[in-house]
Amino acid sequence: MSDLFDSSTDAPKASGPRPLADRLRPQTLAEVIGQEQVLGPDAPLGAMLKADTLSSLVLWGPPGVGKTTIARLLADETDLHFVQISAIFTGVPDLRKVFDAAKLRRANGKGTLLFVDEVHRFNKAQQDSFLPHMEDGTILLVGATTENPSFELNAAVLSRAQVLILERLSLADLERLAQRAEQELGAKLPLDGEARDTLLEMADGDGRALLNLIEQVTAWGDGKVMSRADLGKRLMKRAAKYDKSGDEHYNLISALHKSVRGSDPDAALYWFARMLEGGEDPRYLARRITRMAVEDIGLADPQAQSVCLQGWETYERLGSPEGELALAQAVTYLALAPKSNAAYVAYKAARKGAKQTGSEPPPMHILNAPTSMMKEHGFGAGYDYDHDAEDAFSGQNYFPETMKRGVYYTPVDRGFERELKKRVAYFAGLRDKRGTP
Repeated sequence: MSDLFDSSTDAPKASGPRPLADRLRPQTLAEVIGQEQVLGPDAPLGAMLKADTLSSLVLWGPPGVGKTTIARLLADETDLHFVQISAIFTGVPDLRKVFDAAKLRRANGKGTLLFVDEVHRFNKAQQDSFLPHMEDGTILLVGATTENPSFELNAAVLSRAQVLILERLSLADLERLAQRAEQELGAKLPLDGEARDTLLEMADGDGRALLNLIEQVTAWGDGKVMSRADLGKRLMKRAAKYDKSGDEHYNLISALHKSVRGSDPDAALYWFARMLEGGEDPRYLARRITRMAVEDIGLADPQAQSVCLQGWETYERLGSPEGELALAQAVTYLALAPKSNAAYVAYKAARKGAKQTGSEPPPMHILNAPTSMMKEHGFGAGYDYDHDAEDAFSGQNYFPETMKRGVYYTPVDRGFERELKKRVAYFAGLRDKRGTP
């Protein structure tokens, strides 16, 4: 078996200098920093190991949180042979070699933990090739992915594996990792308190990134204790994790939308800015902001939609970065506007009603009768012209004659919709007064 695929933990270590991240790789699961929600005694992995019932797993989480390390240590804990492959570099012939070697190993009484990095990059056929070997126990699959498994992995694979969510490391976790690095290096980091906090923030929840930054800081070796300003001159803040077509895109637009719906302008502006900093297209944001005005504010503030369209038009005229201010103003306006989804709910209820009633025709009295034959057949007969009625309201039935009157729009008692609620009640009262069904 080629070393490309066989990553047994008892393979000889390469000589020469080793990166700090490799030197600090935990030797037991107890040494892993963070991920208590997965590794704790009563957490999924802790319970499985305690009961000696480890199943195939999918580790879902951002980079640098310990997915590979946990997989290696699981092999040690369960006395399985550890094999690591990457979906980026592995084709079908390579997979066959991996499976054949695992079969031989199993015949000799040794199980195989197959760790697949970037497992979501395998296509459907490649993912399906794992199934028979998972089912007969040839391999115990541990896949790692930064993408949502619900969207990226086959249902058949997911049904045979438990998904565990790994979280980005907190600042407290990163501080523990920094202290462990100082012990390994035998020296404190040459940073004052503010600079140390800045270094942790630069890592953005990624433990591997933090250790790489620490290596850079210690390599300078000039003995000077640096301030935040000094550190900023020598290190660039790493780009925020953001994939305009991946999970982070949908997570952040959801956060923006819910902040607007929750009437929190500060949070809404924060998520709006996060998306812009990540390189999101302002036109996409303009479209989604306008959707928020229609869905969550509606007729409680009819002006909200106009504010969004004006902000969108202003952006198109000014471009970036000046035009983005108009979109920010629209976000602020929406967050502080009265909220109502009554029109949205009414629209969905009306669509449902339309599907249920099929092709019921309108009542005869509101059908046009452009020909004499249609008039003879009763088209338009009995129609009351509302402008000629008392209060300009006839109260006639406009639903299909065989259909019970639908009630879809229920205005809320907020903003301008408070006035619309009065109007709905007024016309309902007239309808009752005149005995209209």
